[in-house]
Amino acid sequence: MVPATETTTPLLQIRDLSVNYGGIQALQEISLVINAGEVVTLIGANGAGKSTTLRTISRLLHPRHGEIIYDNRDITKLRPDEVVRLGIAQSAEGRRMLTRLSVMDNLLLGAYTRTNRAEIQADIEQQFGRFPRLKERSKQLAGTLSGGEQQMLAIARALMSRPRLLLLDEPSLGLAPLIVREIFAIIRELHASGVTILLVEQNAQLALQNADRGYVMEAGRITINGLAADLINDDRVRKAYLGDVPPPVKLPPRAAPEEKNGLFGLR
Repeated sequence: MVPATETTTPLLQIRDLSVNYGGIQALQEISLVINAGEVVTLIGANGAGKSTTLRTISRLLHPRHGEIIYDNRDITKLRPDEVVRLGIAQSAEGRRMLTRLSVMDNLLLGAYTRTNRAEIQADIEQQFGRFPRLKERSKQLAGTLSGGEQQMLAIARALMSRPRLLLLDEPSLGLAPLIVREIFAIIRELHASGVTILLVEQNAQLALQNADRGYVMEAGRITINGLAADLINDDRVRKAYLGDVPPPVKLPPRAAPEEKNGLFGLR
């Protein structure tokens, strides 16, 4: 884990960000900081503004007020493709596969801002090494994959742009517990490799268990923030989002390769 310090130069800063969405004020002057190498999580109830925050960072939504500073550059008014080229990629809620395209074609679309074919092919092989089941199904239509396989593909597709900052929106949504364990093993692996991650996750306990720091969102505002280890023991957070359960035990390491094939095939 990478602790935040006052002397660390943030990779991403959001300053007083407000967003209107669907006729309501979805974000109300939120501010947050993500340092390079961290996993930071946003937790909160449905409709709190978590996904809206990610979509605004990706420039899929336009803020009414505030700034988004990435790597010391103001990206508030950039286009989505420009943001991707700078090193930000999002794996969206619901996976959003191009279901009538193959696994391989979905991966290639993740590299749409790149031109070096040799590097793209090398990165495809890297993703196949990370997600062996995707290699087995590389010619299969994405719409025929299991839910777990689609989530793996969504993450792999986002990684094809070689992001420095990976935005993960509800990676465990609708998945069986065994698949969730596998997904979070991958997230820990990416973190260990140096990828900075902003994680939105419905399972607050799991999110805080695997994050450096966290922000609690309520009705479009950030109400609590701090180290994940502190938040997981905070009475307010425990009562609202953790069911007032004892602090969790760390997840075990990623499953060995021989254990994976059964997991990835589950629906």
